[in-house]
Amino acid sequence: MSGEGEPEERERRARIDAMLRELAPQVLGAVIRRFRDFAASEDAVQEALIVAAARWPQGGVPEDPRAWLIRVAARRMVDHVRAETARRRREELVVSLVPPEEQLALGPDDDAAKAGDDALLLLFMCCHPALSTPTAIALTLRAVGGLTTAEIARAFLVPEATMAQRISRAKQTIGDSGVPFERPAPEDAARRLGAVLHVLYLIFSEGYAASSGERLQRTDLSGEALRLARMLHGLVPEDTEAAGLLALMLLTDARRAARTGPDGELIPLDEQDRSRWERAAIAEGVALLEATLPRGAVGPYQLQAAIAAVHDEASSTAETDWPQILALYGLLQKMSDNPMVALNGAVAAAMVHGPAAGLARLDELAKDPRLVEHHRLDAVRAHLLERAGDIDGAIAGYRRAAARTTSLPERSYLLERAARLGAAPHER
Repeated sequence: MSGEGEPEERERRARIDAMLRELAPQVLGAVIRRFRDFAASEDAVQEALIVAAARWPQGGVPEDPRAWLIRVAARRMVDHVRAETARRRREELVVSLVPPEEQLALGPDDDAAKAGDDALLLLFMCCHPALSTPTAIALTLRAVGGLTTAEIARAFLVPEATMAQRISRAKQTIGDSGVPFERPAPEDAARRLGAVLHVLYLIFSEGYAASSGERLQRTDLSGEALRLARMLHGLVPEDTEAAGLLALMLLTDARRAARTGPDGELIPLDEQDRSRWERAAIAEGVALLEATLPRGAVGPYQLQAAIAAVHDEASSTAETDWPQILALYGLLQKMSDNPMVALNGAVAAAMVHGPAAGLARLDELAKDPRLVEHHRLDAVRAHLLERAGDIDGAIAGYRRAAARTTSLPERSYLLERAARLGAAPHER
């Protein structure tokens, strides 16, 4: 009997874990809005999540889990305020700023309704004027995306210790700035929009292709990013880059079901069953892009969406309009100093002009310190060497890339590719 209950228990815990991941940024946004203290609010919410993870599997999920988490976090904040008050002997000041009865009443009240979606609000709050854009993005990835410091460091192509210091300094800077950590005024929100778009892009990217772990995709992250991008587009429908980002997410996420096999193994684009691509999402993304492109200056998200659309509308890799993709990457590189864009451009160049042209571009990219140790540089080089007929070089490249990636599905795919090439001469 106990054996029969174990899978049920694991499934229940997995559902609760997924719910807590989804609720965490919403709860954090609500608590920060009231208490105006990022670091203390983050600690309080983490404590509330730990309590929920321990109690809910046995005691059941509350009727309103979001309100439950907010109340528990609020109580922790009350304790924190009281402790700080006692330590500093400034009870009157703290009580006047944060009445305890107001703290304990936190829940899905009028306040939350007026604020709208707390996760989206938290995005704008984290893009604080006291922070540089890269620092604000890192802080938001932690608070809203729930990414670990290591995952954020990989997204920025910097060491983990560097990113940990950056996030810690961000919290300190906000506290020292004197600028309230609260919902920005409309003109402030407009200035922060670029950083908010970048954050959503990075959260989606980490969800679509997880940088570490046993799963290729984290649909909790990509789904939340897509939901927030849709909400953001609804708030600023005239902004072409917000529309471009939503189109990019739709066109990319449309391929999700075809990217993994029955056991979660990676299936590359050229081997995917395109009948499994979600045509409704492709149609929505293309329509959004067609409505957006004629309206003004074209930005990087619109260009990336256009590239995704060319891929999605092709019946096969061979039928893909690679010259158009290469031209779009050329435009994108002029706008963005992103080595991953240049890496994808090298693949497009190889598809148009042959593998030697792509390899020549990779030789230049290998001088970029942001890419020199990155597994994708080795993986792309191996792929192009394989196309050029250099089997030994390709095998070495795939193995080197496998040793450098922290994604288990990617590692398995790369090692399998190397093994397949090594066995090929014996099969002929």
